[in-house]
Amino acid sequence: MKLSARNQLKGKILKVEEGLITSKVVIDLGNGNKITSIISKEAIADLDLKVGDTAFAIIKSTEVIIGTPCDCNDENCNCK
Repeated sequence: MKLSARNQLKGKILKVEEGLITSKVVIDLGNGNKITSIISKEAIADLDLKVGDTAFAIIKSTEVIIGTPCDCNDENCNCK
């Protein structure tokens, strides 16, 4: 598999939850890290995804959002 996307995370499929149209796939990346993706039910069948299979999460994005923890003590603060 060759792709132009550089963010390729290899792992094992932990869970496949099929819905009517889309499915949720959870991949264990190791060291307690997991990533979840919502893909079409058709893609599940095309890729023949099953729990325990090796899979790659390929991340292609044009936007990254940065957040920081709030350390204020204001009880009316909405940032927590």
